[in-house]
Amino acid sequence: MSTNLRPAAVAGMFYPDTPVVLSREVTALLVDAPRHADHPPKAIIAPHAGYVYSGPIAASAFATLAGLRNTIRRVILLGPTHRVAVRGLALPTSDAFATPLGVVPIDKQAVDAVSDLPQVVFSDAAHAHEHSLEVEIPFLQVVLEDFSLLPLAVGDASPGEVAEVLERLWGGRETLIVISSDLSHYLPYHDAQHIDTRTAHQIVGFDPMINHYQACGATPINGLLLAARKRGLQARQLDLRNSGDTAGDRSRVVGYGAFGFFEPAAGEQRHVH
Repeated sequence: MSTNLRPAAVAGMFYPDTPVVLSREVTALLVDAPRHADHPPKAIIAPHAGYVYSGPIAASAFATLAGLRNTIRRVILLGPTHRVAVRGLALPTSDAFATPLGVVPIDKQAVDAVSDLPQVVFSDAAHAHEHSLEVEIPFLQVVLEDFSLLPLAVGDASPGEVAEVLERLWGGRETLIVISSDLSHYLPYHDAQHIDTRTAHQIVGFDPMINHYQACGATPINGLLLAARKRGLQARQLDLRNSGDTAGDRSRVVGYGAFGFFEPAAGEQRHVH
């Protein structure tokens, strides 16, 4: 049976297109990432720029999944659309997504679970050249053993509409939620630090009023904040840097943050804001 495959669109641009080089680079980023979590998260926020710029910050989020290698079987991946305007949250019609590290199947049960919602649409155009979802997949392929994917390209939608989709797909320990977003764009270094610090405070404080000047993935972030707050999760900043800290000059930088959302540990109080 032939597979309707969404091929890698930005391999060789945002990240290496040779399997051995890509695997080596992602592994090295994960090894170098700081360890901030004593237990693994239910959801993470990670940036999506080229690995030379945002890879170390993304690794700070994905490194927290090390203990879930054989537990996570389904990843719900949401990121903003950069090239194609879409109303709602767009699913692809493809059966799998490919990267140089292999093929990840689309979770058809998850598709069926949300496809009746009015804000969920199908748009292969929204996915065809979109990097915000694709660049996260090699990290997942290195960190996790065997998983299926539900990729949602988020366009014009409300935080409540995003939260409703996440509620349908929340699942248990087998399900991970990944939100792909960069933070401020093309500001001078210290201006970006100021804006991004404020955004980080909003994220860990579950304030779902982040705007697109603060984060290109503001809509999926805000939706996650609504859903995670309702579930009593705890948020933690794992990393906060910008391209001036990694590989770019400091006159025009892009901000990157990594965040984890955790179920309260045994014995801890659940705080629902």
